[in-house]
Amino acid sequence: MKFVYRNFLLLWLFIPGLVLAQKKKSSPALPSPAEIYFPSAQIWERRSPESLGLKAAKIKEAIQYAIEQESPNPRSMEQSHYQSFGKEPFGEAVGPFKDRGAPTGLIIYKGYIVAEWGEPARVDMTHSVTKSMLSSTVGLAFDRGMIKSVQDTVYPYMAPIWVMEPGKRFDRAESFGQPQLLELFSTPHNRNITWDNLLRQTSAWQGTLWGKPDWADRPAADAKTWLNTERATPGTAYEYNDTRVNVLALATLNIWRRPLPQVLKEYIMDPIGASNTWRWFGYESSWVLMDGQVVQSVSGGGHWGGGLFINAYDMGRFGYLSLHKGKWKNQQLLSEEWFNMATTPTPVQVGYGFMNFFLNTEQKTLPSAPKNVFWHLGNGNNVIFVLPDQDLVIVARWLKGEGMDGLVKRVLAARE
Repeated sequence: MKFVYRNFLLLWLFIPGLVLAQKKKSSPALPSPAEIYFPSAQIWERRSPESLGLKAAKIKEAIQYAIEQESPNPRSMEQSHYQSFGKEPFGEAVGPFKDRGAPTGLIIYKGYIVAEWGEPARVDMTHSVTKSMLSSTVGLAFDRGMIKSVQDTVYPYMAPIWVMEPGKRFDRAESFGQPQLLELFSTPHNRNITWDNLLRQTSAWQGTLWGKPDWADRPAADAKTWLNTERATPGTAYEYNDTRVNVLALATLNIWRRPLPQVLKEYIMDPIGASNTWRWFGYESSWVLMDGQVVQSVSGGGHWGGGLFINAYDMGRFGYLSLHKGKWKNQQLLSEEWFNMATTPTPVQVGYGFMNFFLNTEQKTLPSAPKNVFWHLGNGNNVIFVLPDQDLVIVARWLKGEGMDGLVKRVLAARE
């Protein structure tokens, strides 16, 4: 009897362990950080879709779809501008344009390139994907304590700015009593703007910068309201506005006291192995004197020309950094805290985080994708889709807006 009881007790103790072991065996182990593949600066390994468990036919279908969904806008970016934003008040170009190439893209799965089309090495304008690079330079400042909190108002951080205007004279009687230095946040309204407001495009900043009044960017249909619109309290209304984005760029330059392309190169692009072919431009009018040197304040997009000119491979690397929440190999280039804030919905615009993180919170733009998907978006369309749960990044350039969900849907079908 004792023998039977003892065996029953041993069996009772053994079965739960066996069940637990079976459960552990049936759940695939997540790769350790050491097992995650990151491309080197010289080599980005290609893998066939089949070798990673993807359906090659579905990937091919997705590529063909992306090519067929080419944007109908002119390949001349200058012509495209004057057919759209150039029609706005003060819409003249003040920065460079570059004709674009054919539809182009990459599919990056588990860090490997499994598909590419078009001209991925071609450097083209990426328009408002530039905003994600801009917000990253703010994140770098935050991580280093140069900005203590994104809830801080910007005004206390700012110094007067000397705008460089060739041929300007200070001894003209017509200039007597006029402000000689630029102060971005000196008005009662602008003093209440926080870094968070600027990053989420809820600042309602009021003024003119680089010859572009805030009201002239995507102006209201009723011209009578242009000069007398009541200003929203900062943080209470979302408005996509490139003048205000450029305010953030100049404010961030004031924090770093060095050109933002240098900051981005040193702390982000070089560590992720980006090429040396990308360039970040401002405007012919956006030069300031900074610590005895003439520095160009860059733009947050190509709205009036300028912005980031970059190839698809470098866009893909930035997308893969985003997928890993700022970590690249064993380096945390941008804090996970920053990425968590960047992908937190803006209360008054839940489909937007920090610029230019578009969120799938309500699954309106990408109904075929999970809610936690986000993407960096620029006009054209230039898109970097980041699908964290799928370990997937998709770069697509010159894609119709209505083609975005269709492309993601087709790529996800390759995993089923």
